[in-house]
Amino acid sequence: MHPTQQLSVLFVCMGNICRSPTAEGVFHNRVAAAGLTDAIRIDSAGTHAYHVGNGPDARSQQHAARRGYDLSQQRARQVASDDFSKFDFVLAMDRDNLSRLQAACPPQHRHKLGLFMQYARHSPSEVVPDPYYGGNSGFDLVLDYIEDASDGLLDVLRKDLVIDSRVA
Repeated sequence: MHPTQQLSVLFVCMGNICRSPTAEGVFHNRVAAAGLTDAIRIDSAGTHAYHVGNGPDARSQQHAARRGYDLSQQRARQVASDDFSKFDFVLAMDRDNLSRLQAACPPQHRHKLGLFMQYARHSPSEVVPDPYYGGNSGFDLVLDYIEDASDGLLDVLRKDLVIDSRVA
């Protein structure tokens, strides 16, 4: 498949060191396995600037690596005002970060905002819980949720790419 348009996804959590870089890494893996690397651009950011320039939390990297995901090259950044125009999907990990995005987003781009877990098929949560202050099991739960939502999101984007290539 050679889509005529590239779609773009930005994953957002608070500090861009646990959940959103994990989502970026997992989704990148899913997109590559589907042969769609050239068709889907993926990034992550945080609503806060606490960790700008830092790599993902060591625990996130360790748990992701156990499942075959490499997060080591990522660096935290804060959501920028032009992200709302540059990305087709701006997906928050929880309601607090979604609210912060809604407050910062120009009205013409608000339709791009949503919760990442809206794409999950099997996970019971509407949000990806923050594992930062919890134990190791929280990082595995985050991966479970993100893998589920990534599969659902990829199916949606695949359909969008097929529709776009038919229109062209």
